[in-house]
Amino acid sequence: MHVVLTREHGHNEKLKAWLPDDAVVNEVPLTHTHYFDVNEVRATIMASDFAGRFKALVVTSARSARYVAAAKDALAEGALVLSVGAATTRALDGETTDVDVEGEGGALELAAEIFDGPVLLLGASTMRRELPTILRARGLEVTKLACYETLPTTLSAADEVLLRRADVVLIGAPSAWHVAEGFIDPRTWVIVPGATTGDEVRRFHEHVFVGWGPDLLEHLRAL
Repeated sequence: MHVVLTREHGHNEKLKAWLPDDAVVNEVPLTHTHYFDVNEVRATIMASDFAGRFKALVVTSARSARYVAAAKDALAEGALVLSVGAATTRALDGETTDVDVEGEGGALELAAEIFDGPVLLLGASTMRRELPTILRARGLEVTKLACYETLPTTLSAADEVLLRRADVVLIGAPSAWHVAEGFIDPRTWVIVPGATTGDEVRRFHEHVFVGWGPDLLEHLRAL
């Protein structure tokens, strides 16, 4: 089995532990992250008209966890902290931040848990629109704050060959998929961490499996 891991270098070790021992594994990073200055993010939050009054904080990705400390002063007492996915929850735990609600199936799952605003969303510069659209339709004020941007990587000819020949490719986000999609064979299994990325990949590709974790080894053997 030939498996290609596509996260940035240094972020694939846990994934490797979930793969068969006899798998041929290559790393082809599809994106790289540019993080915004924490102090600038803090200043932007505190300049908001809602600073000190946010009743819910939604952290949409693990990469945003490092900015939660900068956001806490903008929250109202007793504000709800919500995370998108288990990886984000673990990252927040590493920042000593307790999560009240985890959306295991994606950001939209959290909409049913948010009743009071204003709401602060921390995430990428290209955050999905569905959650803020639903919340605003209920009359809640929503502020989206970009903490980082994900930039596409320029693939080498060798990288393209590895993607084309892979039996399995692990794709961590829609932005990564859009770099790789032109090089993925229709028969290749694309493994994604959650529903949001799964829905995006399924728009273009048939063989998709949703679920990263210790059980991935058994799922790969079944595939």
